[in-house]
Amino acid sequence: MSLASDTATPLRAGASLAGPSDYLTLLKPRVMSLVIFTALTTIIVAPGAIHPVVAFAALLCIAVGAGASGALNQWFDADIDAIMVRTRSRPVPSGKITAQEALEFGSILAAFSVFAMAFLVGYVPAILLAVTIGFYLFVYTMWLKRLTVQNIVIGGAAGALPPVIGWAAVTGNAFDALPWLLFLIIFVWTPPHFWALALAGSDDYARAKVPMLPVVKGSRVTRNHILFYSLVLAPVAVSPYALNLVGPVYAAVAAIGGLGFVGLAVALWRASEKTERASAMRLFAYSIFYLFAIFTALAVERLIGFAPGA
Repeated sequence: MSLASDTATPLRAGASLAGPSDYLTLLKPRVMSLVIFTALTTIIVAPGAIHPVVAFAALLCIAVGAGASGALNQWFDADIDAIMVRTRSRPVPSGKITAQEALEFGSILAAFSVFAMAFLVGYVPAILLAVTIGFYLFVYTMWLKRLTVQNIVIGGAAGALPPVIGWAAVTGNAFDALPWLLFLIIFVWTPPHFWALALAGSDDYARAKVPMLPVVKGSRVTRNHILFYSLVLAPVAVSPYALNLVGPVYAAVAAIGGLGFVGLAVALWRASEKTERASAMRLFAYSIFYLFAIFTALAVERLIGFAPGA
C-alpha cells in the first residue's frame, strides 16, 4: 500500500498556501456534478413529497460526501497523481495542499455529510451515503485500483449509488425497483466511459503502473470490452420503460442515445492506431452527454406529470 507521502513530487510538511480554488479542485467538482444531478433526478421522480429544505439538505450532504471521497482519493493516490500528466497538477502532488491536510479535510467532510444526512434527512440515506464513501475509498481506491484490471468495473458501484440515496431521501426506502435500475445503468455505463479515457491516456497509467485494462491487456482487448459493455448498456437503459416505470419521453431518449453510444463504440472498435485516441475521446465525451440526457428525460417526465411506479 502506498501512502501520499511517498509521491515523486515532495509534499511540504508545513501548512499549505492553498486558496479556495485548490480545495474546490480537491473535491473533484466534475465528478461531483454528475453525482448531484443523478441524485437530484431521483429526488424529483420518487413518489411522495419531500420538503424543499430537506431535499436541499439531502443534495448538500450527497455533494459533500462526493467531495470528501474525491479528497480522500487524492490523498491516497498522490503518488500516482504525481507521475501522471493528467493529474500531476492536482493540489496534493503539486504541493499546494499537504497530504495531511487533504486527509483531514476529506475525513471531516465525510463525517459531516453522513451525520448531517442522518440528522436532517434520515438514517437509510445516511447509511447508503456512508457505504458509498467507504466503498470508493477502501474498496476501489485502496484495493482494486492497484490490484486488478476489473478495478473500474467493481469500483463503479460507488458512483452508481447516488440515485438510490436520492430516492431513499424521499421515500425512506432503498428497495424499490426504479432506483436500482438506475444504479444498474450507471454501473454498466462506467466501464466503457472510463476505459475510453484510459485508452486515450494509457501511457499515463503505464508510467504510474496502474493496471488499467489498456495497459495490461492492450488496445484491442479494451476496445472489445468497450463494445461489449455498450451493447449491454443500450437495452439496460431502456429496461425501465419495459417494466412500465418510466414513460415514452425517457424511452425515446434512452433508445436513441443508446444507438449513438453503440455507434461510437463500433467506430472505436474499428479505428486505426492513428485515429484511436480521437475516437476514444469522442466516446468519452458522448458518454457524459448520454448519461445527463437520459436522467434529464426522466426528470422532465416527472415534471410534466408522469409518475413512475415504485
